[in-house]
Amino acid sequence: MARRYFCSDAAERVTGLREAASAVKRGELVVLPTDTVYGIGADAFDAEAVGDLLEAKGRGRNMPSPVLVGSPNTLHGIVTDFSELAWELVDAFWPGALTLVTKHQPSLRWDLGDTRGTVAVRMPLHPVAIELLTETGPMAVSSANLTGMPCAASQSCGEGIPVRTVTPRRACSATRWRCTWTAGPLPPPCRRRSWT
Repeated sequence: MARRYFCSDAAERVTGLREAASAVKRGELVVLPTDTVYGIGADAFDAEAVGDLLEAKGRGRNMPSPVLVGSPNTLHGIVTDFSELAWELVDAFWPGALTLVTKHQPSLRWDLGDTRGTVAVRMPLHPVAIELLTETGPMAVSSANLTGMPCAASQSCGEGIPVRTVTPRRACSATRWRCTWTAGPLPPPCRRRSWT
């Protein structure tokens, strides 16, 4: 059974973030709020956990997971050939809903799917997500719904979100959905910023 933490309560938020970070470090999947939708996340450097994420979504390797980061500084370690224009976009729109697709460092030991050497990366504008990402490092995160189904943007986290049960790859993990929390309704979509 998944645990749920209501992040509107300060004590539950602290406990929920601690438990979620521990779950991610154990290779489990967590449900987390972002600025756009609720997401299912895993340690981006844990190939089995990312595989479980893709399986839970009903996705093949041909639809790799995006990566969320807790700080623009993280980009220095995970991307290469990042142009000055890309940095300007980060400065203007992060944290926020802008996802950038760029080449990842070839030395990285991760398997997000068939990325062809690229990564889709963004920094969400949600304090709970940023706190979790600061603790765990980069996470593979995708919307908390089956591929092709409506996104979970207005539901309580974990309630009524259709997610397939993942067949555990490790004997010790009978349930991959051990740690979830609710942050309440998501904020309204970010306003578009003008280029001027």
